[in-house]
Amino acid sequence: MKMICSGILRKNGEKIIYVRFERGEDFAEGSLPTAKITSQSGFTPDEIEQMEDYMSENRFEIIEQAKSVNVMKNFMK
Repeated sequence: MKMICSGILRKNGEKIIYVRFERGEDFAEGSLPTAKITSQSGFTPDEIEQMEDYMSENRFEIIEQAKSVNVMKNFMK
């Protein structure tokens, strides 16, 4: 499974990071700080719970990864 994240964005004045999990054609999308999956296809409820736990338990590592994302550089690709 692969996880990718956005840079740190602002939505309604709140900092937010979008997180996407991919496994072949299956995907799940969620965000921090809520650590909740908001859309998905192909994963079981147990797998969704594991992804939410992962986001919650690894929030600081995900935040560090998001800090290194150059939003404008990726936008121009």
